[in-house]
Amino acid sequence: MEFSAKQIAAYIQGEIVGDENATVHTFAKIEEGIPGAISFLSNPKYTPYIYESKASIILVNKDFEPEHEIKATLIKVDNAYESLAKLLTLYEQSKPQLKGIDPLAYVAPTAKVGENVYIAPFAYVGDGVVIGDGTALHPHATVCAGARVGSHCILYPGATVYHDCRVGNNCILHAGCVIGADGFGFAPTPEGYEKIPQIGITILEDNVEIGANTCVDRATMGATIVHSGVKLDNLVQIAHNDEIGSHTVMAAQVGVAGSTKIGEWCMFGGQVGIAGHIHIGDKVTFGAQSGVPSSTESNQRLIGTPPMEEKPYFKSQAIFRKLPDMYFELNALRKELNELKQQLKK
Repeated sequence: MEFSAKQIAAYIQGEIVGDENATVHTFAKIEEGIPGAISFLSNPKYTPYIYESKASIILVNKDFEPEHEIKATLIKVDNAYESLAKLLTLYEQSKPQLKGIDPLAYVAPTAKVGENVYIAPFAYVGDGVVIGDGTALHPHATVCAGARVGSHCILYPGATVYHDCRVGNNCILHAGCVIGADGFGFAPTPEGYEKIPQIGITILEDNVEIGANTCVDRATMGATIVHSGVKLDNLVQIAHNDEIGSHTVMAAQVGVAGSTKIGEWCMFGGQVGIAGHIHIGDKVTFGAQSGVPSSTESNQRLIGTPPMEEKPYFKSQAIFRKLPDMYFELNALRKELNELKQQLKK
């Protein structure tokens, strides 16, 4: 399908600079723009590409003022990145929706499957499972006995929802993610470690996205809860009895130990480690590889282990690199001081 600049601007409430009849049929990065593609500019680092891009239409922020001639038609919007996201969502929604249950899928007789559901070959739906309308289970997706998956969800190949767990509406579970595996609970005994049964569940609320090979463990008792709008990257570990506040996002390899509460609208960089049995407030940002051993109040931007504010942290890192030279200088000063003391005694 082709769309004109005029149609796109009307949809995203943008202002056209150039040919309103310019048409596009695909998307491209600004540095890889081709005729017939729409691109965007939101990061100033990529500004030089806009003067060379062959894209037909480029989304820019309203405050963008070109310094040279631009061949593409521009559409000025409040936020180019958000506007692109709207267009990409529209593009995805325009794709034909898969429907039907493949003969090679297994659906238990006691399962309840909604309307317009797609269940691919080798997908598994266990006893007592409820699947909402418009949900898609791709090959080898598994929903175990008693679990519930809401409407308009996508379970990609190999995604697994363990028994009795709950997945809300409009959730996306990427390949290999596991919802509701046992929490890491073992009691030490003289003979070794005795497993503590994990009898709780995992609950994902609406509009949650879980990355590939990410694990959200079930609770020992009660529920591990991931609240609405949370986005977890690939290879994230959420332990038993955690609670993740709405709209919190975590990059790859974040690990959260058990029984920790995390507030709303938090942002964790890659490989952040969170200790167990602590509380993180709302709107807290941790930089990549931060180690968090204790509770943290709301509205902070922190980095490091233990975390500190960004400016002191980067100043400390600058000093840290100079420590070997400072160490030798300190030893030299000590030697001189001892020599002066010896001379004064004489």
